[in-house]
Amino acid sequence: MEKIAHAVVAPLKSLNLLSRADIEGLTSSRGDLFALFRHCALAILNTDSEKDDAAEIFADYSDFDIRLLPQPRGLKLELFNAPPRSFVDGKMIRGIQEHLFSALRDIVYTDFKITAPQTQPPTSAETTNMVFRILRNAGVVRPDQPPKMVVCWGGHSIPREEYDYAKDVGYQLGLRGLDIVTGCGIGAMKGPMKGAAVGHAKQQIKDGRYIGISEPGIIASESPNAIVNELVIMPDIEQRLEAFVRLAHTIIVFPGGVGTVEEILYLLSLLMHPDNEEAIPLVLAGPESCRGYFQELERFLVDCLGDGVRNHYRVFVGAPDEVGRAARAATDGVHALRRSAGQAYYFNWELQIPADLQAPFIPTHEAMAALDLHADLPKHQLASRLRCVFSGLVSGNVKAFGIEQVRLHGPYKLSGDRKFVAAMDRLLKVMVREKRMKLVAQADDYQPCYQLVD
Repeated sequence: MEKIAHAVVAPLKSLNLLSRADIEGLTSSRGDLFALFRHCALAILNTDSEKDDAAEIFADYSDFDIRLLPQPRGLKLELFNAPPRSFVDGKMIRGIQEHLFSALRDIVYTDFKITAPQTQPPTSAETTNMVFRILRNAGVVRPDQPPKMVVCWGGHSIPREEYDYAKDVGYQLGLRGLDIVTGCGIGAMKGPMKGAAVGHAKQQIKDGRYIGISEPGIIASESPNAIVNELVIMPDIEQRLEAFVRLAHTIIVFPGGVGTVEEILYLLSLLMHPDNEEAIPLVLAGPESCRGYFQELERFLVDCLGDGVRNHYRVFVGAPDEVGRAARAATDGVHALRRSAGQAYYFNWELQIPADLQAPFIPTHEAMAALDLHADLPKHQLASRLRCVFSGLVSGNVKAFGIEQVRLHGPYKLSGDRKFVAAMDRLLKVMVREKRMKLVAQADDYQPCYQLVD
């Protein structure tokens, strides 16, 4: 396999200086922290690869190494056996170079300035402050900008037709001066950014923002795409989700797999919370070929959360121009609402996020068994528990750790109303049939990784 044997790169703008204590801590006493940076760096250097299996990527580049070179006027990185796709004529692509130092910036700041001073688990308010400080340090939150952030979610492994649709929607958003925030990977994360870049160019918008938010556990399978011009690495999935919703002025969700449904349930648990009325406009959008997908998704949501769930989102099938107009109108509405209330445009401090949505959910058999799914729960709490269930489904169906746990200990045991499990099972089978899950088995061979316990 061709590799770049040796290269030295300097920061462009994201990280000009580290203190000597930072460098010493990163390279000597904190080997685990440097290993984390190496993990993120290899994923970034593998940008635009068609592979989304972290183990395979790390095996291909097991001899990859990266070192910090302290300089009197700053810092450089020395790379060994790096992926060649990150270089042109022997020089690193500038966007990837910037992403490397963005990852180093966030990892160092989070560990030395945020995590290290903590002596006990953070409160809910402290977690929100932590998210804000990381985004502020990265230069993402800016007080002089009107509301125009559209967060786009969806599957990273999608058919060409769905990718083209996401790109068409992004184009309509760009024409209307809206900026894009995604999980920074490919598929439904890259499409809106690529389309918006063309829309911005046509409108001669030279400062368009394409913000990618990732976290160390997922960055290898969703490496930052080449359009991202602001990369942020959050400490974990929950803080990544909070960063999305605190920044968002509108959210568009394109079709995806169980991870996308988990994100939708996370959103609905916030939007159905009694303290979050009209908090964030939510749009579900896809091409005509996804009409059946949205019908099944909505059937699942209504079966579990009731007819009132429809009040919290709008569905668009086809018509990317209508999606663009709806997003522009929604952000204008957010602008007017926050202006009248004297709220910040750049960070949604008023959004109420319960502590259980801020704490990482580890889908062990014990944790899954403790989830009690009953119709008499408040809807926002039920949505939160369903989100945890889908987190377990992601793990048990598509992640190596979860698959192994199910193999060793059997299916996850779920307790609660049978209709919820039946609704989940029906939706999951649709996703398997449509190849929205990374499974080798065909739909007819699908075996649920959970079972209901009465």
